[in-house]
Amino acid sequence: MITTMAFLKAREGMSREEFVDYYENHHVPLILGIGSGPFHYVRNYLPPRDEQGFPAEFDVVTHMKFADAATRRTWLSLVLAPGSGVAEDEERFLDRSRTRSWIVEERVTAPDR
Repeated sequence: MITTMAFLKAREGMSREEFVDYYENHHVPLILGIGSGPFHYVRNYLPPRDEQGFPAEFDVVTHMKFADAATRRTWLSLVLAPGSGVAEDEERFLDRSRTRSWIVEERVTAPDR
């Protein structure tokens, strides 16, 4: 399994409500319509400030899981291909210059029940 975390920032001038609405109702269906993508795709929206009042550097942390590295590479090649519409769509709601993404090593701890 391959886990990717992406840290994304809304385009300047977009309200939080506009950002969340666009991401959920336009971008998510586009992403899910491209090939055999992630089997796990979660968006974690950050509040504008944390509990201590510090401003959030990003607006959403996107968590994606793929069956394996080959599946991720194939899907990314489709997403990044000219004509996929993804880059153009991201320009509508993201500050793409601020996007950061990593493949991470995930470890899950579940309490004994």
